[in-house]
Amino acid sequence: MIRAVVFDVGETLIDETRIWSRWADRLGVTRLTFMGVLGGMAALDRSHRDAFEVVRPGLDVRAEMEAWRREEPEGLRENFDVEDLYPDVRGSLAELRMLGFQVIVAGNQPVQAYDALVAMELPVDAIYTSAGWGLSKPQPGFFAKVAEVAGRAPEEILYVGDRLDNDVLPAARAGMRTALLRRGPWGYLHADRPESAACDFVIDGLGDLAGLLDPPS
Repeated sequence: MIRAVVFDVGETLIDETRIWSRWADRLGVTRLTFMGVLGGMAALDRSHRDAFEVVRPGLDVRAEMEAWRREEPEGLRENFDVEDLYPDVRGSLAELRMLGFQVIVAGNQPVQAYDALVAMELPVDAIYTSAGWGLSKPQPGFFAKVAEVAGRAPEEILYVGDRLDNDVLPAARAGMRTALLRRGPWGYLHADRPESAACDFVIDGLGDLAGLLDPPS
């Protein structure tokens, strides 16, 4: 029986549209261009980081982020805030907790994302980031850590994310149940692949979960 539901962050809880739009503006290309290149990376199974190299060959992304931080210290830049939360998140997480599920957030995120997520006061039991753990998806150690902090056997955990490669397939290899969310470029493309049949659930929104899961006894 599933007793804990664990959520990825980017394009699961957080709409990254504003983040990528600001990057497009920063790099001097149209937003459509940068979004299209990102979609291409998703389709080619390449990292989103490769989009920067395509648009600006030789770009040192870390150096660019530092320069951006100096120039706009009060701006969001590559970060997110509560305005980027998808509309179905707060209600869906609250409903799962009301049904008796342990609800956890654990995704690949930089250090500053932890404070941003905590500030949202989400109805969750705990929030963790890859930067905080020193472990990142799809490393097996990340999912072992998820089970450890949840205090659950892997088979009692449902991991929810928008990607096959980073989220649901490695979670399944760790013994967890999985839900692939059709959201964001990776979510839609990956849900259309044959490998998505290996997921326990393919969902169109987080609100679907409560109707699919039996409340823990």
